[in-house]
Amino acid sequence: MNREESSRILREMTVILDNRQMLHLNKVLEEIIASGEGEVLKPSRELLENYIATKRLEGRSEKTLALYRFNIEQLLETTEKHVCTLSTDDIRAYLSGYQEQRKVSKSTIDGIRRNLAGFFRWLEDEDYIYKNPLRRIHKLRMPMVVRETYSDEELERLRDGCKYLRNLAIIDFLNSTGVRIGELVNLDIADVNFTERECIVLGKGDKERIAYFDARTKIHLQEYLSSRDDDDPALFVTIRKPATRVKSGAIQIMLRKMGVSCNVPHCHPHRFRRTLATAAIDKGMPIEQVQVLLGHAEINTTLRYAITKQSNVKISHKKYIG
Repeated sequence: MNREESSRILREMTVILDNRQMLHLNKVLEEIIASGEGEVLKPSRELLENYIATKRLEGRSEKTLALYRFNIEQLLETTEKHVCTLSTDDIRAYLSGYQEQRKVSKSTIDGIRRNLAGFFRWLEDEDYIYKNPLRRIHKLRMPMVVRETYSDEELERLRDGCKYLRNLAIIDFLNSTGVRIGELVNLDIADVNFTERECIVLGKGDKERIAYFDARTKIHLQEYLSSRDDDDPALFVTIRKPATRVKSGAIQIMLRKMGVSCNVPHCHPHRFRRTLATAAIDKGMPIEQVQVLLGHAEINTTLRYAITKQSNVKISHKKYIG
């Protein structure tokens, strides 16, 4: 028997055998071909490290890689099987048990499913498995939730409640640009072009894009920078001395406290991003341009952010139908 004949047998048997059986068959065929020197299957942990290395080369952020690793390690620790022998039923049982034990939402489980699916697609592409067990586990159906945006009144209350120029500049900057909180804290003063009212943002996957801000943001940002007496290159720094680059968590805590004091519930950075997307869509900006503005790789992601206001639907109904 040669390798061409072995490959033909494996292709034929893929229809009726699962991954464990296929691996055993492959080992037997390898032993026949190589006189007992069949290929040894790499340990699950080694395969995980190889996968992470591959995704790192593709440009995934360390934060994303850490999430991949966590989700896959949880699966390996719970099932205690070699990853290449896991079946569809094994993974269904794992996801169901995870949701039941940890009381997490469907969206969380679907995120885990997506991360595991990427790993098993890689295993299939690299010929470590013959069938992807995630192929028959489809996206979870979830109710469509209309996410909150900031009203004009809430934004004004937040602005009026700012005790520091920095906080006012942050609120205007988030609301005007729609940047992610992680993108904001990584900005340097040198990244900002005040003449053009734009800045260079390093987004997910280390992809650069240009974000734009309005005249109000320009004025408050310049006032804040003029008030600083430090030489830190960061656009936003801590209020306490010595000044250092502000962290995402500090801004989240600041906004949460301001939300309480200004009577603005659910006050958090990402809500500014959603507000910008919704306002842009309502004012007629093409969805493709909103996608570029927010730095989304997929337009479906943009659609989840941009929820048309019900009042605008009513106006359009009167205009076109009523």
